[in-house]
Amino acid sequence: MKLPWKKDETSEDSGESSVTTFVADDAATEDSAPVKGSKTTPGKGRPTPKRREAEKRRGPVAPPPTNRSEARARKKELKSTLTKEEKKQLSAERRAKRLEQRERMMEGDEAYLMPRDKGPVRRYTRDMVDSRRNFAGLFMPFAILLIVLMFLVPQAAALTNLILVVFVVLMAVDGVILGRLVNRRVAERYPDSADGGFKLGWYAFTRAMQLRKMRAPKPSVSRGDEV
Repeated sequence: MKLPWKKDETSEDSGESSVTTFVADDAATEDSAPVKGSKTTPGKGRPTPKRREAEKRRGPVAPPPTNRSEARARKKELKSTLTKEEKKQLSAERRAKRLEQRERMMEGDEAYLMPRDKGPVRRYTRDMVDSRRNFAGLFMPFAILLIVLMFLVPQAAALTNLILVVFVVLMAVDGVILGRLVNRRVAERYPDSADGGFKLGWYAFTRAMQLRKMRAPKPSVSRGDEV
């Protein structure tokens, strides 16, 4: 039985219990929160994913393009996502790369040559052509001169055509001589090479027809040098 002069012990006990619980909860919260000004970073609660796992989460890598149209479409799509400055930078990088490749090709670097120019046999053929004076090398300036003459003196068209035919015949004879010379020298220096015959002779003749300054790769020997 509860007496009037006694206090309610149950309510006091319950109040003390609730206060204790509230204080304990606050203390736990303060312990878990990072201290202001501290360099310690609280943990994320999970391990940091590895690079391989992160790449897997990005999704599968697109396969390479199978044809030129697909490659152009992908290039166009990628270009549409770039900013104006990024496009300028990309264009400048491509231009510099093309200039470097052309410079290396003109210098005769095997890694940058076209397939028809690669190999020691083709290099030796180019040196042979560049070391001699070729009649075929006069074709371009002579043809320009004849065209100008035909416009200035139309009455001399018949004579101009005759001169052109004679010049073409002499150029063909010089080309045959050059082709035979190249094939003979290549057979002596590279007896195991399968490169020869009409293809090699035609390669030498087409280079001989070009002006010396327009030949690619650039000549590495001077006229009259021993090859």
